[in-house]
Amino acid sequence: MSPNPGAAAPRRVVVLRHGQTTHNAAGIWQGQLDSPLSELGEAQAAAAGPAVAALGPVRVVTSDLARARRTGAAVASAAGVPLVEDARLREIHAGGWQGLTNAEVAAGWPDERAAVLRGEDVPRGGDGETMADVVARVAEAATEHLEALGPGECLVLSTHGAAGRAVVGWLVGLDQATAWRVLGALGNCCWGELVEGREGWRLRTWNTSAGLTAPDPTMPP
Repeated sequence: MSPNPGAAAPRRVVVLRHGQTTHNAAGIWQGQLDSPLSELGEAQAAAAGPAVAALGPVRVVTSDLARARRTGAAVASAAGVPLVEDARLREIHAGGWQGLTNAEVAAGWPDERAAVLRGEDVPRGGDGETMADVVARVAEAATEHLEALGPGECLVLSTHGAAGRAVVGWLVGLDQATAWRVLGALGNCCWGELVEGREGWRLRTWNTSAGLTAPDPTMPP
């Protein structure tokens, strides 16, 4: 195999989930609802900013939802790099489940919720997205932004729990059922770092945080 000219300076991607929101704290499915960061979430974002900035990103690309944008802005500010919005990094649209608790979802959509927990990729909330839908759009976004990333450079994607796992699974070549089983949930204001090698991307770290973590009762999606 011929040597990879970029091997001495591999590109890196950091996939960052937003800080805790008021909906996360209350155990409410938010999907693409634009719920704000909680007091803990603001503290998480403030702590994650310099921690992720220390990885040396050249830009931060964020979902346009406020919780991800605010978290990504903390990193961009600490690193002194641009913040770019991309709606393709939004969380999975959870249809009729959005705004409901897990108990309400289980009561109103027992078959659909059970199917998700079995690993079946059904539309969330009846008229929402499947994980396949999410993978298609986050992969398109990642491909586009990686094209602008030079050797040795680092890109931060500030996104959400399901969308974050979707893009990581796609980069390392895992189907989403395997990604859920192997990786599990990405915690609030936690991140994974991926490094590009000769034969593709590999996961260097997963669920790294700057502290201040708390369980999310709405996961898995």
